[in-house]
Amino acid sequence: MSRAPLILGLGGANRAGSSTEKALACALRTAEARGAETRLVGGEALAGLPLFDPRVGGEVSEAQQAFADAVRGADGVIVASPGYHGSLSGLVKNALDTLELTRGDAEPYFQGKPVGIIVTADGWQAAGTTLMAVRAIIHAMRGWPTPFGAALNATTDLFDEAGGCRDAKDAWQLSTVAEQVMDFAIMRAQSRANASKAAT
Repeated sequence: MSRAPLILGLGGANRAGSSTEKALACALRTAEARGAETRLVGGEALAGLPLFDPRVGGEVSEAQQAFADAVRGADGVIVASPGYHGSLSGLVKNALDTLELTRGDAEPYFQGKPVGIIVTADGWQAAGTTLMAVRAIIHAMRGWPTPFGAALNATTDLFDEAGGCRDAKDAWQLSTVAEQVMDFAIMRAQSRANASKAAT
């Protein structure tokens, strides 16, 4: 890859400083350490997205357009959601629904992109079902979910004052998600480069 891969992190909660957004930031720091350029679209930005309505004839807000463009420009994505009642939050689901704006692209939705998944939830059951739900959505949106998804139990105090993981197992989970997204993004770029050379 001739340039640093751009890894986009999207997710969080309406509450500033949520555990979900802290987990996402930790994963992005790992990607940065591997040489990536990163961008975080957190809960505050996602809350600014209007409720997506496919019936609105061509009326797209600046926030919706900017979000879709951010995903278009990413080489890899990490999606982080709290687990609410056994599934992903409405905030994150609305952001994913907004990517319907890309349906007419040559590569719509997450097509060809590696997508890592992070879930924080109050208990392992909600963490597991939410992870499965987000993975199914990524499949439906033509993305490549990484083999490993991080599930963090938020019934404990997950992060220290500096935003780092208190538990080494949680740190490993978040690093693994980021590393797999990076590995897939680099492999995809190399594959495209090889195909381009073969065509000339």
